[in-house]
Amino acid sequence: MRGFFKGNKSRFYTQVTAAVLLTGVLTACGSSSEDGDGTSASVWDQIQEEGKIVAATSGTLYPTSYHAEDSDELTGFEVEVLREIANRLELEIEFSEMGIDNILTAVNNGRVDIAANDIDITEERQEKFTFSEPYKHSYGSAIVRTDDLSGIETLDDLEGKKAGGAATTVYMQIGIDHGAEEVIYDNVTNDTYLRDVENGRLDVVLNDYYLQSLAVEALPDIDVTVHPTLAYFPNSQAILMKKDETELAEHINATIEEMLEDGTITDLSQQFFGGADVSSEPDVEIQE
Repeated sequence: MRGFFKGNKSRFYTQVTAAVLLTGVLTACGSSSEDGDGTSASVWDQIQEEGKIVAATSGTLYPTSYHAEDSDELTGFEVEVLREIANRLELEIEFSEMGIDNILTAVNNGRVDIAANDIDITEERQEKFTFSEPYKHSYGSAIVRTDDLSGIETLDDLEGKKAGGAATTVYMQIGIDHGAEEVIYDNVTNDTYLRDVENGRLDVVLNDYYLQSLAVEALPDIDVTVHPTLAYFPNSQAILMKKDETELAEHINATIEEMLEDGTITDLSQQFFGGADVSSEPDVEIQE
């Protein structure tokens, strides 16, 4: 990966070892099929045969995966990255919209081929899934009330605060590790979170800095703000695939590298992140 974050990255990776809780027996229903000679075809072979790749995403996470205003069109930074990858691999792409908990399960049991939804690369997830090369780098921030920053200056101040999010995200686990009371939401849009911080149902929403900055900017009528000094958990995001799908990963990685080198990902980043280039690691002071 390019560059270095300021601060201790390894500590935060060890804090999120319980971030992905996949319970029950996950069956591989459709992850492979048998060729005429009785051997199992790889996911990549099946994708090529069908001429289509199926991708899971939420459709509710602005600006990485969302529906354009007054339109059913799915768009966003990662949606367009996936579309371009499929185009360069000469494949059609089909999106399946679902919440993050279902996304992880759908990849694991073969209902979808890949997933992208600002999914953080963590050691725990790398044990269960295959990740592409990263194309986005960021760090954690917090949406809080404007008047008093919800009484939060450092991560230690999360003790007893009500933190909203999906059950199995890295950010929810960070909140829990620092004593926050979790308030679980399903696949809801940003305005729901922000209004609940404003009205006191929540104290804080922990999430990606770039996503939070644009969400607050897009909803100026809601009296919340991105915390001005809280920066933690340097992270990178990538495409998620089923464990050991090395052939599929090789084709996707080669395409991502090409798109990084020719500036396509930078152009898409600047389009969706207000001019920011999220393909480069930000230079910020990280709280330890």
